Amino acid sequence: MVKLSVVVPFFNVQTYASDTLLALRADAREDIEFLLVDDCSTDRTPDILKRAARELPGARLLTHEVNKGLASARNTGLDAARGEYLAFLDGDDWTAPGHFTGLLAAIEELGCDFVRTDHVVCTGKARKIARVPVGRRGVVLKPREAILPADRSTSVDYPYAWAGMYHRRLAERGLLHFTDGLRTAEDRPWIWRLHREAESFAVTGPRGVPGGLGLFYRRGVATSLTQIGDVRQLDFLRAFDQVLGETAADPDAERLLPKAVRTYCAIIAHHLGNADRFEPAVLRQLRTRAAAALRRMPQPVLDATLDAMDAERAVRLRRLRRRAGGAAQGGGARAEVAA
Repeated sequence: MVKLSVVVPFFNVQTYASDTLLALRADAREDIEFLLVDDCSTDRTPDILKRAARELPGARLLTHEVNKGLASARNTGLDAARGEYLAFLDGDDWTAPGHFTGLLAAIEELGCDFVRTDHVVCTGKARKIARVPVGRRGVVLKPREAILPADRSTSVDYPYAWAGMYHRRLAERGLLHFTDGLRTAEDRPWIWRLHREAESFAVTGPRGVPGGLGLFYRRGVATSLTQIGDVRQLDFLRAFDQVLGETAADPDAERLLPKAVRTYCAIIAHHLGNADRFEPAVLRQLRTRAAAALRRMPQPVLDATLDAMDAERAVRLRRLRRRAGGAAQGGGARAEVAA
């Protein structure tokens, strides 16, 4: 019986794939499988993965004939997974020896639906620890209660799918699959759905790994979409529209929507503040589509959000809102989000 399935998508990461695969080897054992998903790479990545499929214990190679993006690649791995537990890793990141086995021991001990774990951000030779924004560690909590408060960083602001481990029952309930076609921010609707619908989670580190830090995220990779200012970046708008729509349909919408709107606004302001990274045509699309997004938001909630934001971001968003021609007040959150 497979105890753990680790889904690892790869796309044009020939420089880093060997390090990722070497790290996986340190966690290999008979009841762990590694689902290596090649998302139609055009460099030497396929050759590296073919060799790994022969040499890495527990490895299974899955290939896309056309490039589908990270969300679809993860879904391909999920559909093929046989494990009682599931985890993710990106093809340009790596783990310390014992990370996956240690996190597996932790989630089995806690008996919850999923666990979240800290990670190390690696930018060149620099290292910085990124913590899950949840104060209580090593205890089982209710995911829904970790969404709020709206005015502070919370668990839904730490969306990284690879920073955790998940029981198969979540996949069977449809909570682990990603929205096909989203090329960026694919983990935002995912983390919100997980926190609204799952019953239990905990923040913990992998057992037996020094400092509980076994996960290393490589930042600044040239092929990463976070480094590219083309139209694919704008998928964050579709992702957050999905977050707002699903949250507006939740029985607890009145309480949760301020957090969703605030986060959406913060991301829009972030992208507008980095306008020089976008191609001119993409920047025009960003402004037009972001203005329309503000118009779709529940306006009383948006008003309260802008009043509470710092002046620089609030001015930027109000200016964009005026660009959209203003929006009618009231009308109900659910109807406006769905419009």
